[in-house]
Amino acid sequence: MDLQLILALAAGIATIVVIVLATRLDAFIALLLAAVVTGIVAGQDLLSIIDSITTGFGDTLASIGIVIGLGVGIGKILEVSGAADSLARAFLRAFGKGREPWAMGTVGSLVSIPVFCDSGYVIMNPLARSIARVKKGGYVTLALALGCGMTLTHHMVPPTPGPLAATGILGADIGSVILAGIVFTVILLPVVVVYARWIGPKLEPVLNSKVRHDVYSEVSAASAEGTDEGASRVSTLTGDHEHSGDSSTDSATSQDAAGAARSAGRAKKPGAFLGFLPLIVPLLLIVANTVGTAIDKSAQGELAGDAYEPSAWVAPLAFFGNPVVALIIGLILAVYTLLPRVTPRNQVQSWLADGAASAGLILLITGAGGSFGLVLRESGVGDALAEAIASISLPALLVPFLIASFVRLAQGSGTVAMITAASVTAPLIAPLGLDPLVAVMACTAGSMVFSYFNDSYFWVVTRFAGLDGINAIKGRSGITTAVWICSLPLLFVLDLIV
Repeated sequence: MDLQLILALAAGIATIVVIVLATRLDAFIALLLAAVVTGIVAGQDLLSIIDSITTGFGDTLASIGIVIGLGVGIGKILEVSGAADSLARAFLRAFGKGREPWAMGTVGSLVSIPVFCDSGYVIMNPLARSIARVKKGGYVTLALALGCGMTLTHHMVPPTPGPLAATGILGADIGSVILAGIVFTVILLPVVVVYARWIGPKLEPVLNSKVRHDVYSEVSAASAEGTDEGASRVSTLTGDHEHSGDSSTDSATSQDAAGAARSAGRAKKPGAFLGFLPLIVPLLLIVANTVGTAIDKSAQGELAGDAYEPSAWVAPLAFFGNPVVALIIGLILAVYTLLPRVTPRNQVQSWLADGAASAGLILLITGAGGSFGLVLRESGVGDALAEAIASISLPALLVPFLIASFVRLAQGSGTVAMITAASVTAPLIAPLGLDPLVAVMACTAGSMVFSYFNDSYFWVVTRFAGLDGINAIKGRSGITTAVWICSLPLLFVLDLIV
C-alpha cells in the first residue's frame, strides 16, 4: 500500500482523537478537520476536498437526517404522553426482571432486519430510556445492547442492502445467506448482552449530564392540583429539556408543564398497545417495502440492484415504506392517538420543538462523519487497503473478512465495506476455492469491526447513549469488536460445513 495513503489515514484518525480528547472543540469540528487533514496528506486537490466534505455531509443527512428529526419527534410524544412508560413496563413484564438487556438486544435485532440501524435505533431508543427510568439505572447497558443487536442483523441478514448486494455480487443463494445470517445472529447475541452487561455499569457513572437528566430526572408536579401518577409522569418528561437558566423561562415552563399535567390527569395514560402503534406502523410499512422490493429484485434477477427498475406493484409499497413517509405517518399517529384531546396546540408544538432541538448536534456530527468517510473514499485510502489485503497469502475466508475489516476502518460505512470486499473477492472465488456463502458471511462479519468516529451510526448510538470521548470507544467500538472477533470461529465452522 502507498505510504502516503497510510499516513493520510493515520493523520485523519489522530486528528479526531487529539481534538476530541485534548481540546475544547467537539466531535463535529474534529471530523471536519480530520477530513481536511486526510485529503491534504493523501494528495487530494484542495478544492475537491471541500467538495467531498459538503457532498458527504449532504448525502449522509439526505438519507437519515429527516428520519432522525421525525424519530425524535415520535420519541418526545411517547415520553410526554406516558406511552413510553407503558411500553417499558410491558417489555419488563414480557421478558421478566433482570432480562431487560436481552429484551432490547432481541428487539433491536428483529427491527433491524428490514430497517436501517439509524432509523430503527432512533425509533426504539425511547423504550430503552423508559425501561432505565422505571429501573432507575442501567441505561448505558440497554442502549448498547439495543444498538449492537441492530448491528448484527443489519450486517448479516438480507434484505438489508449490504448483505443483499454482497450476495448478488458473489453469486450466493439468498435463502442460504438469510439462514446463515440468522444463525450467526442467534449465536452472537449473547456476546452483545454479556459485553453490554459488563461495560454498562462501568460507563453509567460517566454518562453525560444532559442525557442523564433526560433519562433519570424527576420533576415534581406536586404543585399542580388534581394530578395523578400519569400527570406526574407528563410533568417529569416535559421538564426534561427545559433548563435554560433564565428564571422567567423556567417559570413559564413550569406553568406549561403543570397545565399539561392537569390535562393529562383528566385522561387515562395510553396503554402499551396504543403506545406501540406509532412504532409498529412505520416499521411494518418499511418491512413491506423491503420485502416487496426484495421479491421484485429476485424475480428480475437483479439482487445487486445495479440495473433494477421497480415493477408497478412495488411503487405504492416503496412510497409508503420509505422511512421518511413511514415516520411522518408514525408522528401523526403519536400526536392524535397518544395525547389528550384537550392538549393545547402550542404545547404540542413546543414538545416537537424540544425534540428537534435535541437532535441538532446529532445531525451535525452524523453529517460530518459522512464528510470524513467520503474524503477517505475519494482519496483512494479504501481501495488501496482492499488491494493490499487481497495480495497477501491468507486462508481463503480471511481475504474477504480482512478486506471488509480494513475498508470499514478506513471509511466507516459497513455497507460500503461489504460491497467493496465482495467486489474485490468475486474474481478470487474460484482461484481460492472459496464457497460463495462463506465469502458473503465473511464480508458481512468483517464489516462489523471497531465502529468509531467515521461511522455515522457510531455517533447516533453514542450521542443517544450519552457517551463521549474514550467512553464512547469503550462502549460502542468495544462491543462491535467483540462481535467481530467472535464471528471468526463461526466462519471457520461454516467453511467446514459447506
